[in-house]
Amino acid sequence: MQSIFRDIQLSSLSTLVFALGAASIVSLYDLGATLLYSDLDKYGWEYLGFSFVVVLILQDAYFYFIHRLFHHPSLFRCFHRGHHRSGDPTPWTSFAFDLPEAIFQSLFLIVIVFIIPLHFLTIIAVLMAMTVWTVWNHLGFELFPASFPHHWFTKWFIGPTHHSLHHRKYTVHYGLYFTFWDKLLGTQDPQYENEFDSALRRDST
Repeated sequence: MQSIFRDIQLSSLSTLVFALGAASIVSLYDLGATLLYSDLDKYGWEYLGFSFVVVLILQDAYFYFIHRLFHHPSLFRCFHRGHHRSGDPTPWTSFAFDLPEAIFQSLFLIVIVFIIPLHFLTIIAVLMAMTVWTVWNHLGFELFPASFPHHWFTKWFIGPTHHSLHHRKYTVHYGLYFTFWDKLLGTQDPQYENEFDSALRRDST
């Protein structure tokens, strides 16, 4: 219970940082300093979906590399230790970031609106996807079917078991949405599929 209370405290701090980041984006938009737009006809519906996917891919890459960097011994204590204090993750752990990490996490969307034209709906959809997926990955138990880590398509997505292994081992599974960077750069746990099958058996008993 104490660890959950600590996670709630850190999550509240992170929420404040993200809110300030969102306010900064709106202020910059009002000043005409971003590539944000509100007229759907400007780029069309096809671009709306395309830009959403592109932002998820870029955000996943950004998250992977800063997450892995924050696990370096010289940075871990100040940047990422708060997120790992709970041991086994729970939904309360999802946004339990130390202040420096929360700032770096919020910077992605602040910067991306200067690089890619994005509709406000796209920003909202990305925030919703990030929130749902992050909470899902911190459930601490598996809900996906047994085929999830083996199927040619779903094996590229991160789920609760995949991220739980990160919380237990620290040196694997740094991604946010996708397993691509872990597979490419050698941080995918070779025992992941076996762990997934074991988690399903535990959760079904």
